[in-house]
Amino acid sequence: MPFREINSKMVEAEIRPGQTVFSQRGAMLAYRGQVTFTPNIQGGQGGLTSMIGRRVANEATPLMTVEGSGTVMFGHGGHHIQVIELSGDTLYVEADRLLAFDGSLRQGTMFMGSQGGVMGMVRGQVTGQGLFTTTLQGHGAVAVMAHGGVIELPITPQRPVHVDPQAYVAHHGDVRNKLSTALGWRDMVGRGSGEAFQLELSGNGAVFVQASEEKL
Repeated sequence: MPFREINSKMVEAEIRPGQTVFSQRGAMLAYRGQVTFTPNIQGGQGGLTSMIGRRVANEATPLMTVEGSGTVMFGHGGHHIQVIELSGDTLYVEADRLLAFDGSLRQGTMFMGSQGGVMGMVRGQVTGQGLFTTTLQGHGAVAVMAHGGVIELPITPQRPVHVDPQAYVAHHGDVRNKLSTALGWRDMVGRGSGEAFQLELSGNGAVFVQASEEKL
């Protein structure tokens, strides 16, 4: 694992010659060794085309390319950090939640409308994700940020998971997701629980949920 958790809000990455780590700009806290930090406008392994849609929608998050030989400590805004290991599958996560990730992972951008058409776009607005979400695919590690810590919930065909859209952080695996509504007469008269919308995830994989409904 290239990321070692120092505590709940800091991780350390080992940087080796010939290997690359991408991080959110301003996330470097300290480093040892001969390490360089270069602004990246190409959107990681996905290239420029993976970021065009986000830049048009003003949803892009600037990255740094981290190279050299040494160790780098990352953290940002005092947010809790969760390290996620990918084994050939795809992680779906918002760009502004990415603290750092393996340069070997391929980054892409997915239009929310492709996941459920209009309802996918509605989901993006309800969750605060906007019209696009980021995908990371391959073998490697990703460090994501959240409020109040993160729990990983497994998803199986027999046990789908329903998540408050504001508490959703990311998911990976062969997972289908849709926005469902629990709107009833109590919500109409203002006496409901406030959980009118739920994100339903089914299939095989896992979802990461933060202990807060606060956005980053």
